[in-house]
Amino acid sequence: MDSEALETFLAVYRQGGVSAAASALSRTQSAISRRLAVLEREVGAPLFERIGRGLVLSELGAALLPYAERVAAAIGDARSIVAEASAGAVQMATVGTLANATLTNALQRAKARHPTLDVRLQTATSAEVSAKVRSGEVTVGLRYFEDTSPDLDCRVVQQEHLVVVCAAAHRFAGKRLKSLAQLAHERWLAFPVQERRGEAFAASVFAQFLTRGIDLIDWVAIDGLTAQKRLVEAGFGLALLQASAVEEELAHGSLALVRVDDLSVSIPVARLVRRGGHLSAGAQVLLRELGRPSNIRHTRAQTRRP
Repeated sequence: MDSEALETFLAVYRQGGVSAAASALSRTQSAISRRLAVLEREVGAPLFERIGRGLVLSELGAALLPYAERVAAAIGDARSIVAEASAGAVQMATVGTLANATLTNALQRAKARHPTLDVRLQTATSAEVSAKVRSGEVTVGLRYFEDTSPDLDCRVVQQEHLVVVCAAAHRFAGKRLKSLAQLAHERWLAFPVQERRGEAFAASVFAQFLTRGIDLIDWVAIDGLTAQKRLVEAGFGLALLQASAVEEELAHGSLALVRVDDLSVSIPVARLVRRGGHLSAGAQVLLRELGRPSNIRHTRAQTRRP
């Protein structure tokens, strides 16, 4: 059992299938299938079971997973040490919607304090961010909600406030309503609710209506923050989005807020590293800047009262 075999096993697990794993590793599907078959012969049992069109871990695969992640993490540590010695590079993964002005400010401060810092940034879902940190593929992660895994050092660094946004010409633009229930008959745009690969906060809009006794709303799944904002701007519905993500549109007047008295929703943002993993000087500086209280921001548009 070698590191390449474990890398193949992890790729199939994380990507959800052989085809996606082949694409992620820049190999052919047949090569991935052969390598996985060799590993399964070596351990003496299948590592995956096919359910429908997808693959899920077998009992043996689930038992092997944490050990494969630790091997991958150790290799990642070795690469980090080499990278630190040569260029000060820090691999980081973040949820795409968190790549906003707050993160930009933290990166700028970290760069000012550590001029040789070279951050290599990639985006993923919260679950994928945790997996990348746990395996050592990246050193620093930024995700929604805490991950309680014992392998991770995870700390909440800010709260993202959610606000109702609409087109500037919408009849409720700039208005203040007593209850979210008054918007139950509006069309809503929301992130798809996907098991394991989706974001936990994607169901926030549904949860808010459920707590008000409303179990059915008109909604359309839109997989992307920018796409949601553009459709809202064009008048195709309302959305419950992060206040920090719509500051620019609110300032330009292409989006407007609908203030709702009985709506107060925020979701925690956590930074994470692997417990006991190697942290370069640049990574330590970055972590300190991500954890500064000044990173917690409230938009003027959110707090302004008519």
